[in-house]
Amino acid sequence: MGKGSLIWKYYGEKIGIYFVFLGFYTEMLFIAAVVGLACFIYGLLSMEGNTNSIEICDPAIGGQMIMCPLCDIVCDYWRLNSTCLASKFSHLFDNESTVFFAIFMGIWVTLFLEYWKQRQARLKYEWDLVDFEEEQQQLQLRPEFEAMCTHRKLNPVTKEMEPHMPLCSRLPWYFLSGATVTLWMSLVVASMVAVIAYRLAVFATFARFMESEASLQQVKSFFTPQLATTLTGSCLNFIVILILNFFYEKISAWITKMEIPRTYQEYESSLTLKMFLFQFVNYYSSCFYVAFFKGKYVGYPGKYTYLFNVWRSEECDPGGCLIELTTQLTIIMVGKQIFGNIKETIYPLALNWWRRRKARTNSEKLYSRWEQDHDLESFGPLGLFYEYLETVIQFGFVTLFVASFPLAPLLALINNIVEIRVDAWKLTTQYRRTVASKAHSIGVWQDILCGMAVVSVATNAFIVAFTSDIIPRLVYYYAYSTDATQPLRGYVNNSLSTFLIADFPNNTAPSEKRDFTTCRYRDYRFPPDHENKYFHNMQFWHVLAAKMTFIIVMEHIVFLVKFLLAWMIPDVPRDVLERIKLEKLMTIKILHEFELNKLKENLGINVDERVKKHVMIEENKV
Repeated sequence: MGKGSLIWKYYGEKIGIYFVFLGFYTEMLFIAAVVGLACFIYGLLSMEGNTNSIEICDPAIGGQMIMCPLCDIVCDYWRLNSTCLASKFSHLFDNESTVFFAIFMGIWVTLFLEYWKQRQARLKYEWDLVDFEEEQQQLQLRPEFEAMCTHRKLNPVTKEMEPHMPLCSRLPWYFLSGATVTLWMSLVVASMVAVIAYRLAVFATFARFMESEASLQQVKSFFTPQLATTLTGSCLNFIVILILNFFYEKISAWITKMEIPRTYQEYESSLTLKMFLFQFVNYYSSCFYVAFFKGKYVGYPGKYTYLFNVWRSEECDPGGCLIELTTQLTIIMVGKQIFGNIKETIYPLALNWWRRRKARTNSEKLYSRWEQDHDLESFGPLGLFYEYLETVIQFGFVTLFVASFPLAPLLALINNIVEIRVDAWKLTTQYRRTVASKAHSIGVWQDILCGMAVVSVATNAFIVAFTSDIIPRLVYYYAYSTDATQPLRGYVNNSLSTFLIADFPNNTAPSEKRDFTTCRYRDYRFPPDHENKYFHNMQFWHVLAAKMTFIIVMEHIVFLVKFLLAWMIPDVPRDVLERIKLEKLMTIKILHEFELNKLKENLGINVDERVKKHVMIEENKV
């Protein structure tokens, strides 16, 4: 008997299936963590031999490339080799294994969901929940619903009058609920824009103090203005996420209660929709911005794009924005997991300590064991809801942006090992034993996981195509390289366009004049001496076509494999299906034999009565 069955026997099906799900998810994460760690090690071993980093760090190549300022007036020109260490660090996560790992995770998530369906079906059989769906339709109404309802309606099934809430009474609360969710999601977007404005404003400050004359020297610094802004911006964004999440949890629970759901299942479904939509936007919006928007609408020197006509749009490093996405993802994911575990540990511990302190008298004997157990914190009907929500948000980090951070499954695996022990410790020592309740599956969370699995294929394909630097390197490798021995030699110079400093408008040129005539920037545009100067050249369209082709090919390959695996792996294991069929057949056979024996008994009684009647008639004749 597995540990899941022992938990089921003590706590009931609902808590039992949560621990089985968390354990199964952790087991599957081990496979993804090993593959992700192997990809990271590959990047680590190939870092020193990376042609791009070698050219950027080379004083004769990167040291001679004068880059255009990254902000107006206060930012100075800088040499490309000042980002030497950052380019090496970027190669850890932006290398050939990135494509492989993105495809692998698309297949892994399919295997995880399909094998979980099998595990769930086996649990339904072992825990005698095969026919639970029919019983679920007869759930009792919420006491709050019955207390608030003044109308009655005839139930067409039971033919009894039951509480009824007209739609006209619910509509105002539905509108308020929708407006509240929209407002808070707008607040998340507004806070993200505020963080972007902070990053743009602070970048100029960092650039002023950290670049100055040193930016034009042969300096190889890891702590660049871009990295400093990224780290502080990511930390600030994480703090804003925690603050918004704290207030929204209270408001969403109150709004859902005011909607007066009919059953507990309707209540959980309504709350799940609100909380997941909000937390999806809250936790992932900054990652979506870095992955799909930052550096994509910058413009070019002399014609930059501005946010609110004040701040220039953020640019990516010459090596791309992938390293910044990795930094953002790491800070938010790790910070959320550490904060969540600390909160789950300290919160019930502090409440129980305070309760015992108030209840304890001078004599310890007067504070009996059952009183101590009764004074423990209540787990509540929504205790598992927040546990599932935390796991699903982590699942999003592991799948949606995993192409940028192969170590995400490893961090999730370590967290889940701790999470299982923390949850077990909470339920056994810090919470009163909950009332057992039935559940045949993880409910609506399974649909959410399936939806995120589908979305993850598209997000990882777009990350590899537009955020990573792999596709431009491949285009150069096959179409533009002139060195047969080292096809990637010269890629750095090829990926940077040239701008004539004299073409800078007065309000964007650096305040301090230099004796340079040109500077470089990341784009594929014609040089200033071309008749179509600063327009996109043919290589830009070749790279764009290659990116779109890669997205289409990768999505079709992964979706084809996903559908084949889903078709090949049955939702119910064959042995379980045969046992269910055998039990149904035995039930039918037993019922048939019972009816047959009953009929034979009735026939036997009728024959005996006819014989007795015939004997009496003959005796009377005599």
